[in-house]
Amino acid sequence: MSAILETSELPAVFDGVKLAAVAAVLYVIVRCLNLKSPTAPPELIYQDSALARFLLKSCPLLTKEYIPPLIWGKSGHIQTALYGKMGRVRSPHPYGLRKYLTMPDGATATFDLFEPRSEHCTGEDVTMVICPGIANHSEKQYIRTFVDYAQKNGYRCAVLNHLGALPNIELTSPRMFTYGCTWEFGAMVTYIKKTYPQTQLVVVGFSLGGNIVCKYLGESQANQERVLCCVSLCQGYSALRAQETFMQWDHCRRFYNFLMADNMKKIILSHR
Repeated sequence: MSAILETSELPAVFDGVKLAAVAAVLYVIVRCLNLKSPTAPPELIYQDSALARFLLKSCPLLTKEYIPPLIWGKSGHIQTALYGKMGRVRSPHPYGLRKYLTMPDGATATFDLFEPRSEHCTGEDVTMVICPGIANHSEKQYIRTFVDYAQKNGYRCAVLNHLGALPNIELTSPRMFTYGCTWEFGAMVTYIKKTYPQTQLVVVGFSLGGNIVCKYLGESQANQERVLCCVSLCQGYSALRAQETFMQWDHCRRFYNFLMADNMKKIILSHR
């Protein structure tokens, strides 16, 4: 009789385990997809000026609530993974000419030059001088997509290839790109100004590139000549504080830190 009673309790225990497992899976899904995060319009911090008012009037998207794609749109991890996968399949391939510049210390800086594919809406000659993110160059998917869109809207684009980042370009001096060196970007901008004396500049920096372009513009007032504006995207403002953040496990930050460090190691070892 006791054996019968013991066996009759097993299905109830098993159902409880299954229910707990399902609840755990649902919790992980909700947490990973960030489904509980509320949507809101961007927080804008700006000084009231004619330029700021013009930008707000020209870009109403800046004041609208961001409505992400259903289910996966609130997860930065999935957005990154999906764009990486889709980018390798669907990224455009703009055609450009590679330029080589010899630096004073013997380093060979390179950048790719892309001519506009239509007339600019203002009728003016405008060049975007672009500095990619850490260890990146003109052949990265997000850069190709950005350049293709800019070309279609009448912009010439000059994209810096960070020193040592291109696998088929050997170093000609014992150094590669660093977090704050503006030498190569400055050489590219100088080349553009001399080659196109009538062009106006829009300075664009992604991530690490944002630090470099802002530092470049602040180093000398002469660097700001013929610059219409500067756009810094996803810039990290403090390398030391970012280092502390990337050592945390929350939101898989330490995993991304490992990926970036591994990429940097591969670049360094490729030039040893």
